[in-house]
Amino acid sequence: MASKKTVITILGSGGGVAKAVLAILNKSAADVNDPIHSKIKHAIIHLIDIKQKKLAYYRKYCPNLAGKLVLHEFDLMRGNLFMHHLRRTRTRLVIDVSWADTNKMLRCCNRLGVRYVNSALENTRVDEDEDLEGFTLIERYERFEPVRKACTNTTAIVCSGMNPGVVQWMALTLMKARPNKKPIGLYIVEHDNTFYANKAKARKDTLYTTWSVECFLDEAILSYPMLVRNKTPLFLYDDVYAKEYKVTLGNKRFYGCLMPHEESITLGKMLGVEVGFLYKINDHTTKLIRDNLSDVDDLWDWRQKVLDPADAALTGRDLVGVLLVYDDIETYMYNAMSNKTTYAKYKTNATYLQVACGIYGAVSSILLDRLPKGVFYVDSLLKKTKSNYGKYVSYHMKHFVLGYNDRAEGLLHHRARRFGRKPVMSKRQPLKARR
Repeated sequence: MASKKTVITILGSGGGVAKAVLAILNKSAADVNDPIHSKIKHAIIHLIDIKQKKLAYYRKYCPNLAGKLVLHEFDLMRGNLFMHHLRRTRTRLVIDVSWADTNKMLRCCNRLGVRYVNSALENTRVDEDEDLEGFTLIERYERFEPVRKACTNTTAIVCSGMNPGVVQWMALTLMKARPNKKPIGLYIVEHDNTFYANKAKARKDTLYTTWSVECFLDEAILSYPMLVRNKTPLFLYDDVYAKEYKVTLGNKRFYGCLMPHEESITLGKMLGVEVGFLYKINDHTTKLIRDNLSDVDDLWDWRQKVLDPADAALTGRDLVGVLLVYDDIETYMYNAMSNKTTYAKYKTNATYLQVACGIYGAVSSILLDRLPKGVFYVDSLLKKTKSNYGKYVSYHMKHFVLGYNDRAEGLLHHRARRFGRKPVMSKRQPLKARR
């Protein structure tokens, strides 16, 4: 008797995150020891994109999946096309790495009892409302919460990339080591020094990041710095890049900028300690932003380029982890992926693979674990269910560094340093004017 087919639909299949997800599933299909091998071996995978790529594109980097792929091209936000697709294909799991509205995609899945996984919250109405500029992340979260609570006919894991996603598992794992001691602060930290191995390939008038440059700029220059304290999100009336905050991870030290992120909200509300996301990217893009803080609108007109190892060799790595601050010491856990190693095995950059590992963890838990109905962030998934999320994540993300600092450097205001005089806040250009 033939095995029952697992019918999966991936939204936004032509993007960088989807490419990394498919690269992992390609390994799963061939690796008999992979937790979801049997599921993917007998899967049908529908790929949807508003501008779909040719089948040859997918065959090139995921040959083990080539005979399982079905391509579709349509706008997910147009009418009932997505609902019709789910019914017609009998999809049982949706992996959403698109820019389509999360609320709409989840409602459709909930209506039909289709399981759902995504890596971030998207809301097209928020992006198009210039009155919300500076606060788009928190507005997406506030509008999503009623939808999340109302969706009781599906099992969904949302915001499960690297950060948000894997970092929540890291934080809760670290806290178990000191169960009787509550931290005073928790910081999600990232140092991504990815760049071209041959720096001469970089153009002076181009902004380079390892993921969507537009989405990065939404956090870096359109938004205000955000932290969560006493379970309440707080915003600083300042430019994100006007200040940076010290991070020490054993013998590694860097300064990162405070940016709004989903995991800061969910962990902050759950734990009641000060939480923030501290992010440092390549020096080239950092300098361009700081040199143009007086008028950041100019940066939207600059060239934008995702650092893709298929275009040119990349050096560096993406380090992502968590730092727990106690009164006396600090503990930390992080993963650092090399671009060279990642490209050799998965044909993508380190950042995208880290995100894909978080999605893989959620997909595996959905397919293998006995999870209740409901919509879960990763932190609530780990607190409220018997998910083996961490075990699944660790199958493709194998190396973690754990350690401690024998002295504590305090909360965010103790770690800050400013660049130059306090700036006059620049006029921020709304998203709808840029697209």
